[in-house]
Amino acid sequence: MNADPPAGGPACPLPLAGDDVVQLAHGGGGQLMHELLQNVFLPAFGDPLGAGGHDSAVFSAGAEQLAITTDGYVVQPLEFPGGDIGSLAVHGTVNDLLMAGARPRYLSASFILEAGLATLRRVVGSMRDAAAASGVAIVTGDTKVVEGGHGDGIYLATTGIGTLFPGTAIGPGAIRPGDRVLLSGDIARHGMAVMAAREGLAVTPAIESDSAPLNDPVLPLLEAGVTVHCLRDLTRGGLASALVELAAGAGVTIAIDETRVPVREDVRALCELLGLDPLHVANEGRFVAIVPAQEADRALALLRNSALAVDARDIGEVQPGPGGVRARTAVGTERPITMLTGEQLPRIC
Repeated sequence: MNADPPAGGPACPLPLAGDDVVQLAHGGGGQLMHELLQNVFLPAFGDPLGAGGHDSAVFSAGAEQLAITTDGYVVQPLEFPGGDIGSLAVHGTVNDLLMAGARPRYLSASFILEAGLATLRRVVGSMRDAAAASGVAIVTGDTKVVEGGHGDGIYLATTGIGTLFPGTAIGPGAIRPGDRVLLSGDIARHGMAVMAAREGLAVTPAIESDSAPLNDPVLPLLEAGVTVHCLRDLTRGGLASALVELAAGAGVTIAIDETRVPVREDVRALCELLGLDPLHVANEGRFVAIVPAQEADRALALLRNSALAVDARDIGEVQPGPGGVRARTAVGTERPITMLTGEQLPRIC
């Protein structure tokens, strides 16, 4: 949902922003999003499928276990280095299914379009190509057209369905003390790519988004039978929000070594210039895998076979008792990692 109230309309007491609101999965993006879910949507809808703050809800259809997720996309600009709103919508929905331990199968897409939109064919073509690369079919959808100047070009909403791997029980409730926290690669590129494109920042060469489908690194873990306790993609709110949500949901402490978190130098420099913490900047092709300590080396070896996770790292551990997230810094001190109270970079997905 869009974080900004309609022009001329009443402001909301809490921003209507975040991922996967309808299926009550994680939203990411900060404390206000968490409060919105807890105070508005959960009291109204409950959690009938027991999503429990995860990326997708799981349900049975006969003998088959399925996962379903839904998401909205309002990124500006519509096209940015490394992607556009069309590929982003496919990647985001596919990745949410993968984070639940499901093989993505089918997507639906709903388009709200401004009349006369010049980029429509490019965006639709990008969605087609992204779906093919992700191994999914876009099987149904809807289109609405609004007057020019009333829709920001395109708003997209997608829903995905996937089939769960047998015996899979991936989610925050499976996290245990002693688990290792594996990060699939460098962080903060998507948020910085969109920010630079939106603000016309002269970054040479341009920073490209990491937006990508995560089939290649994730499915081998599941196919090899690696015990995976939890998977979480690092979208709105970045690595920081993902870890804070997981620690709270599991009632544990997560301790990471900040020096083990890779950030490209151009991304780090732009973050420093803008006063942003890379840990809070969104990604669209990165995730954490939380696995038992005895599975960490095997999981890392499998992840590093993928071009999308060749730089996968073990960045920390799960510790007993609720204590949030702590990061050891380069100078050997510790700092608490918390959610932002507002959204650092709006309209990045």
